Amino acid sequence: MVDLATVIGVLGVATTVAIFGGIYWDATRVDVSRPMLWAAVAAGAFGVGIGLYLFAEVPTTGVIMTANTGLVLYGFEREIAREDDEDAEPGTLPHRE
Repeated sequence: MVDLATVIGVLGVATTVAIFGGIYWDATRVDVSRPMLWAAVAAGAFGVGIGLYLFAEVPTTGVIMTANTGLVLYGFEREIAREDDEDAEPGTLPHRE
């Protein structure tokens, strides 16, 4: 019988690699600066979250916050990279294509 911690560890490593690849692919597609750094930040934070879950006695909320930190920061950076450089005009709403 396989231990639950082993299954979580294997799935955590596989998910960390998938996050790294997905963030790197998306960052190069959207033209975010330093895609390798953002992929490492997002995957690294997720990996630390998995490590905290497996090896430390920490609250689950702390594990979730740690694991999601890199993804959230990349999401903010992605949104900034996609913004238009045009000044906003009063009385109009921005529209995307």
